[in-house]
Amino acid sequence: MVIKKICVLGAGLMGNGIAQTCAQAGYEVTIRDIEQRFIDAGMSMIRKNLSRDVEKGRKTRAEMDTILARITPTLDLKKAATDVDVVVEVVIEVLEVKKVLFNELEEIVPAHCLFFTNTSGLSITEMAATTKRPDRFIGTHFFNPVPVMRLLEIIKGYETTDETLTIAKKWGESLGKEVIVVNEAPAFAVNRILCPMLNEAFFALETGVASAEDLDKGMTLGCNHPIGPLALSDLVGLDTLLRIMEGLHQELGDKYRPAPLLKKLVRAGNLGKKTGKGVYDYGKK
Repeated sequence: MVIKKICVLGAGLMGNGIAQTCAQAGYEVTIRDIEQRFIDAGMSMIRKNLSRDVEKGRKTRAEMDTILARITPTLDLKKAATDVDVVVEVVIEVLEVKKVLFNELEEIVPAHCLFFTNTSGLSITEMAATTKRPDRFIGTHFFNPVPVMRLLEIIKGYETTDETLTIAKKWGESLGKEVIVVNEAPAFAVNRILCPMLNEAFFALETGVASAEDLDKGMTLGCNHPIGPLALSDLVGLDTLLRIMEGLHQELGDKYRPAPLLKKLVRAGNLGKKTGKGVYDYGKK
């Protein structure tokens, strides 16, 4: 199978990054969202990223224009997905929302189209089971910021074929990513290890082990992490972290119970950098 055209569903932080990365690799890309303001913000971010590359000499202005010309933004799902080879779904991390969207897509996409879902930990098998093509359904978990982070985690569902896995791996490599293959498990591989550590930092903060700044400093200087766990949580989004921990808790038991402070911050609407306030207040910086 030759992949030429890709539909990215979702123009948010991850979606616009995936669209940019695909266009940079030479693919024709449609990017679709449900409101014009989301589309505008996503395209603005792509232009900002590419302009920064031009300013730093990593790309020419002509290369930037060529990449942008490969991306077609739209609000129309049929226009976005009618003649594509791959759909990369990057909508909100709510299983039922994703299921409904894939059911809509079944009536739009061509028979050969593959379904890729970018999820931090939801069941690939459960999503695939709602479609007519569970054999052509796979998880492709990118990391933020997508154009910069080298890793792509590819997750097989129960009925994902080896052919689909091979195509997904080659596609990921064509984007310049290092690919790891994971059998479906709660939170997959990276988040299965990472998110409990982030969650534990909230327990430590809430019980007064140390200040947020010192907890983060301890992990950056003591463990050589590039960013502390609380600052990273703010970057990822506290709501996203909470959803992952709730999924782990449900699947694997009390060892993965979300920290009460994490839940409290999410309930307060303090979701991290995207809202201007999380563990840290970004309005003061």
